[in-house]
Amino acid sequence: MKNKLVILSLLVMPALLLASGHAESGEATKYFALTGRETDILPRTVNFLIFTGLLYYLIADKLKAFLVGRQEGIANQLKEIENKLELAKKEEKNAQALVKDSEIKAKSIVVDAKNEAVLLGEKIMQANVQDIAILDKQMQEKMDLEAKKSLKDTIQNILSENISIDDVELSNKSVVSIIDRKVVA
Repeated sequence: MKNKLVILSLLVMPALLLASGHAESGEATKYFALTGRETDILPRTVNFLIFTGLLYYLIADKLKAFLVGRQEGIANQLKEIENKLELAKKEEKNAQALVKDSEIKAKSIVVDAKNEAVLLGEKIMQANVQDIAILDKQMQEKMDLEAKKSLKDTIQNILSENISIDDVELSNKSVVSIIDRKVVA
């Protein structure tokens, strides 16, 4: 702003210094003596009007053509801008529709994922229950097998330590009943 003020004052200062002349100078009195007027405003105005008329005559058509072309160019630019704006609005509506569709799809995906998680949880639970049942069955079978083995070992120990074949002559039925009583007791 300060620079503009300095430049403006430098341009205006010479005009102010030259305009300080007074009508009493020698030139002004000669003009008055020749024409009978103090100023030459009327001839200057006529010369200006003639000059502007000639200038208008010479460049009016070119100036009109330039201005019309410029006006048409601006109108075309405005139309292009309006077309682009309408296209952008359509694209915005399409994008908003896509966003809404994406939100709906995302919600359905979340619901599907939750349902699938529940189904997978149930499937895992069923598999674990089956595994536990199998492990229980195996444990029961091992316990039965160990009980039979223990029973067999006990019978073998009793027979080998306490009773010999020479001591008692018994039938198979009586041996089994004796062993049964010992095992149960």
